[in-house]
Amino acid sequence: MSFAGKRVLVTGAGSGLGRAAARMLAERGAELVLAGRRLEALQETLPTASHIALDHSDETAVAAFAKDCPLFDGMLLCAGDLVTGSVASTSVTDFDHMIAANLRGPWLLCHHLGLRLKRGSSVVLVGSNIGIRAIPDSAAYSVAKAGLHMLAKVLALEWATRAIRCNAIAPGPFHTAMVDARLAASADPAGDLANLATVNPLHRLGRPEEVAALALHLLSDESAWTTGAVIPIDGGADAVAP
Repeated sequence: MSFAGKRVLVTGAGSGLGRAAARMLAERGAELVLAGRRLEALQETLPTASHIALDHSDETAVAAFAKDCPLFDGMLLCAGDLVTGSVASTSVTDFDHMIAANLRGPWLLCHHLGLRLKRGSSVVLVGSNIGIRAIPDSAAYSVAKAGLHMLAKVLALEWATRAIRCNAIAPGPFHTAMVDARLAASADPAGDLANLATVNPLHRLGRPEEVAALALHLLSDESAWTTGAVIPIDGGADAVAP
């Protein structure tokens, strides 16, 4: 996969999947614009890329970015956040935060940057396999990611006249700072880590590079007939009963 001559926006590029994907895109010749909340982390990911500190849930900030940004050949929207809890135990404040971080932000970027996408571009939204299959204590996050999956389908329909594709990937647990934070807040970190690693037939966590490889395929011309798809990448967890 060559991305020479292509400009790609990556959000959430300061850590985890966004960082891994940005570095892989750079290795394949892409010109990158990296967005995230922490400018220092973006610069650490790729010092030579363009960087913008951006809260993607802030419409004023996103609209200002869209006004002056260049045209893009692709967008990989990785930014998000996780708060655990059931419907009963999750506060309305935390619910609103989950919607803002995981659905409103990508919606705003697609709303304001849609006309900044070149004909034939590709957009990848990063959802979650628990936006497909319910598990305990992740209610608001799961609902937000399920909405994100539908956003990919809607955009595939709306952008088809410009030959712009939109797909979502639905990762299962893979080793990121978000997973580490969840484990750190747990009463039984070792037990929870073991549970995360055994919910799929491969009995291990994924690696950011493995998820990034799927994202790059969907951004590339190799997937030119794939759009409106929600693709689990979770070691097979979605294929087996809970």
